Amino acid sequence: QVQLVESGGGLVQAGGSLRLSCAASGRTFSSYAMGWFRQAPGKEREFVTTIPMSAGITYAADFVKGRFTISRDNAKNTVYLQMNSLKPEDTAVYYCAEDSSLYRLNEGRADYWGQGTQVTVSS
Repeated sequence: QVQLVESGGGLVQAGGSLRLSCAASGRTFSSYAMGWFRQAPGKEREFVTTIPMSAGITYAADFVKGRFTISRDNAKNTVYLQMNSLKPEDTAVYYCAEDSSLYRLNEGRADYWGQGTQVTVSS
């Protein structure tokens, strides 16, 4: 049974930083692409960033380029999202996701989703 467990969310002031983690279990982590998505109150879930199974080239939404960085540690079965220069509009529940296809993940489709972690940025 695949499980994705996010952690690291919380309350931070604008301009601050947070690092989210997503620990995966249940199948061979290094064989799957990983991604982060977010959903703000009253809005649809949106793509944030993805990383292929063996790291390398990552993909990110324009609104996070230069501020957020995705990385993965296949030895620890964990994907990270380093978020810097946070803005109030970054407030959302952040979800990690896993899929066998980076293409599908970039389209917002995934085999598995985590439960999410709340990030709140105060102004």
